[in-house]
Amino acid sequence: MSEFVIAPVATPSLAVEGTSSRFPIRRVFCVGRNYSEHAREMGHDPDREPPFFFMKPADAVVPAEGDIAYPPLTEDLHHEIELVVAIGKDGVDISPEDALNHVWGYGVGLDLTRRDLQAQAKKMGRPWEFAKAFDASAPATPLRPVSQIGHPAKGAIWLDVNGERRQRGDLSDQIWAVQDVIAYLSQSVGLKAGDLIYTGTPAGVGALQQGDVVTAGVEGVGELSVTIR
Repeated sequence: MSEFVIAPVATPSLAVEGTSSRFPIRRVFCVGRNYSEHAREMGHDPDREPPFFFMKPADAVVPAEGDIAYPPLTEDLHHEIELVVAIGKDGVDISPEDALNHVWGYGVGLDLTRRDLQAQAKKMGRPWEFAKAFDASAPATPLRPVSQIGHPAKGAIWLDVNGERRQRGDLSDQIWAVQDVIAYLSQSVGLKAGDLIYTGTPAGVGALQQGDVVTAGVEGVGELSVTIR
């Protein structure tokens, strides 16, 4: 019997709302520019671009509660509020009509971004992984199963900083709905149970400072509150 040469790390996971159970996290996919107004504020035309994806480490997902550390190497940390999709069934080349059958549940997450590092990488034509894939860059709420909340396709998505509304939108504003995101992504990679998909953010992204209190939510899914320390 083989043995690991070092102790394997624990499997990253998210709580399941109202239970002691946990959802194991395999991979984290994030959709870029999935709300038209956000695409425009970032200088792009949402009507002419297919969906694109980037990834974060599974252990970048942390509970969206209490304190979140302001990360190093940046002076321009941005907030992005997102609906999170938890995949519960494997699939390859999934059709849009079948896609929602692969969803186990939903949560609310923050895609924290070192915007200055992203801008530098874009300017130099380099990957901008370090702008997105740092420690605690994907805080998320406990998940709620489909059996409880169904598949939210509309409802408010919002984010406040120190009580001031920064981001507001509706899930129905998504350029690519959840089923289309799953179908498109599954053409490139085999989706597996345990994968998370952060489905994009509405307009209004902006900088965070140490001491800021971030409250946010998605109607019918959940709410979060964190302090940037």
